[in-house]
This record gives sequence, C-alpha cells and structure tokens, in this order.
Amino acid sequence: MDNNMKLRIPHPWIGRILIPAMLATMAATPTSTQSTQSQTPPPSQQKPPVFTTTTELITTDVRVRDRTGKFIPNLNERDFEILEDGVPQKLQTFSFVLGGRVVNDIMPAAPKPRSEGLILPPSAPPPDISGRIFIIFIDDFHLQPGDTPRSKDALKQIRDVLIHENDMVGFVSSGFSSIEGAVNYAYKHRRFNEVIGKVMGSAMTPDEIVKANTTAEGPSGLRYKVHVAFETVYSLLADLSKITNRRKALIYVSSGYDLNPFRDSRYLEEQRKYSTTPEGVGGGPPGSELNDPGYSNPFEKGGLQFLEADLIAQIAELIRTAKRANVTFYPLDPRGLVAGIADINMGVTTQEWQENVRNQHSTLMVLGDETGGFCICNMNNYKPGLQRIDNEMSDYYVVGYVSNNPDPFKVTRRIEIRVKHPDARDISYHEEYKLKRPSRKR
Repeated sequence: MDNNMKLRIPHPWIGRILIPAMLATMAATPTSTQSTQSQTPPPSQQKPPVFTTTTELITTDVRVRDRTGKFIPNLNERDFEILEDGVPQKLQTFSFVLGGRVVNDIMPAAPKPRSEGLILPPSAPPPDISGRIFIIFIDDFHLQPGDTPRSKDALKQIRDVLIHENDMVGFVSSGFSSIEGAVNYAYKHRRFNEVIGKVMGSAMTPDEIVKANTTAEGPSGLRYKVHVAFETVYSLLADLSKITNRRKALIYVSSGYDLNPFRDSRYLEEQRKYSTTPEGVGGGPPGSELNDPGYSNPFEKGGLQFLEADLIAQIAELIRTAKRANVTFYPLDPRGLVAGIADINMGVTTQEWQENVRNQHSTLMVLGDETGGFCICNMNNYKPGLQRIDNEMSDYYVVGYVSNNPDPFKVTRRIEIRVKHPDARDISYHEEYKLKRPSRKR
C-alpha cells in the first residue's frame, strides 16, 4: 500500500498521559575481549550481568450493580480483589468515576531508591482530565454515498444525546471526508458541526462491486478499504492505550464488512463479459454453468473462500488490541433498519443482499460484544442505545495491576474481579486479555 495513503493521526493531549512502567538496568558486564587471565578479576570482584525488566499495566473498567441494577458508588480500593488465572494480583491503580468525573484516583507510588544499579526517575503525574473520553470513528470508506444524510443525522444525535459539556471528543475518518482527528474539547456544537459538514460516504455500491475486476483478494479495491479502516483504528488504540485511569469509548460509525459479497452476481457478470448472446433462462448466458443447478461458482469454492477467514482473523486481532488498551467499541450502523429486499438498481439478488447485510452486521456486533460494548444496528431510533452508552460512561471504577506471571508463553490471561460488598450482584469487566505479539525485527 502506498505510504502516502496511510493515516497518521496526531493526538496532542494523549502523549502527556503517564504509562506506569519500571525499567531496572544493573551494572554492565565487562566488554573487554582480551584473553589474558591476569586481566580477569576473581569471581568475587566480577560485576553482575545486566538484567532488564519491563512491566505493563493491565487495566479494566468495572461496573458494580446491586440486585435492582443500580450502580454501587463509594467503593474504595480495599473492596476489590483481582485474580489472574486464579492467582491474586496486587492493585496498582484505582480510579472511581461518578457522573463522568473522577472522585478518587490512586496512581502507583514511585519506586524506593536502591543501593546499586540505575533506576529511571518517575514520570510526572498525569494532568487532570475532566469529563469523559470519546473517540468517534467515521468509517466513510464503508458508508454508502446515498446513506450520507442518515450518517449526518446519526452524528447529530450523538452530539445532542451522548456528548456533554467538558467531555473530550476525538474525530477520525477512514476515507475521503478527511476528518483527521485532532482531539478537542467539545464546547457546545461548533466542532461537531464542522465534522458533520465534512462527512461524505464513499463505499462501493453493490453495482460497483459486481462490475469491479476480481483479483486474488476479491473485488478490486474492497480489501484495501478494509485494511485502511482497520489500520486507522489500530493507530487510535495505540494512543488510547496510554490512558490508564479512564474508561474509553470508541463510537464506530460504519456499515460493517464483507470481503466476498454478491458471489453469484459477480460470477454472472464475469460470464456476461465473454458472451454476446442474451441471458438464458437460468440467469446466465445460454450454455453457461450458471444455468446448471449443480454449477460450481469459483468465487465461492475457489481461493476466495479464505477471505472470510482472513476477515475474522483481522477482527479478532483488533479485539485483542482493544482489550489490551481497555477500549470499548460501540458500533453504530447509520443505515438504520435495513430493508430485506434489494433495490432492482443494485444489480444483485434479494438473497445476496440479505446475506451481505447479515455479514456486515455480524462484524459490527462482534466488535461491540467482545470489547464490552454493543451494536446499535438495524434500528431507526438511535436514542435508547446512545442513552445506554451515556450511562455506562458516567459511573464506573478502573482498576489496574502488573501481572506477576513472567511466562511469555502464557498468551491468554483470565481475569477475575471480586467485590467485597454485600449488595454487589452484577460485576461487569473485561474477563481476559492476550499478550501483545513481539514486534518483528528487520
């Protein structure tokens, strides 16, 4: 992919957030390569080897409710017990947020001085951040041009229902709307109105997908747009992972993903390109395989069958990254209640259209469900869902710990949180995370 097409989003306020970490470097080993025994000090005088230890703070937001579903406030750090794979963990950070405001915030203490070795000085405490944190990702690469008015209406409802004064809001787009997410405080409606005015859907229409050239990666251009969308979200998650004392919501405005849509119609279009005769009774040119009930569609049983598995793998990795960053996805499909019958001008059958919508919605629902959120899909009234997000973002606790399990091969870690309160009945949090894959050295 052309490097010029990648989106690199500046986030001026995110870089100032503390990443609790400790790096201990012991005295260096001798670097002399001479082999004479006279220069080798006795074992008692030799310097110790170098040990480097890095720690990663694992955070998760916790919502504690009683038997009636009401949030239980005023708990403190002594009321929480954290276990990873059944092993108790030491609580390092604790934040209590009520009504979107931090009431209590405990950060890790500075390490005690050591008699030997080098310890980096502790970073400055994070600045006070009032309000809640929202990132609104406008995936205009997967919004139809005809759905632009509905997309703008959805953003207006987000502005009026969800966002309050002093909330911190970031805006990022994947495509040609060029909403490059400088993050600003949302005072009144000025910044939101600027964003809404720029939104323009640029997804491929069904007819364009059917008539596009088919490559080894599916319809030309389709996979590239999915890659750009996911790459943009990855960049956001990398920055949001630096915020450890807040619940972070990513409002994911998109129609969803399907890398191999409208297979029969695309196959029919390929056959039409090489036929000069009228269509046969079966839907394809006379004598073509498409007229045979037992025909084999290469777009379904050929190499393109792996596109679905590839999409699932990419979404799974996105979910793992979001869990490590403690970011909750709230997908919103601005199309609203999608009709079950395809428009005759789309160039696809009703069955194909319904399958495509199901696949798109399933990707959005997985993104929401697996990160602790939910999808506002297939409904015309967004307000109840936005009000639910508002409630979930207002009252919660954030707990953090550094795992005492040094095994790098234990990739999947299970989290269990217990609350020592007699009325605690419903405790919701991220129940697992996966270690980050090591970066490849080139």
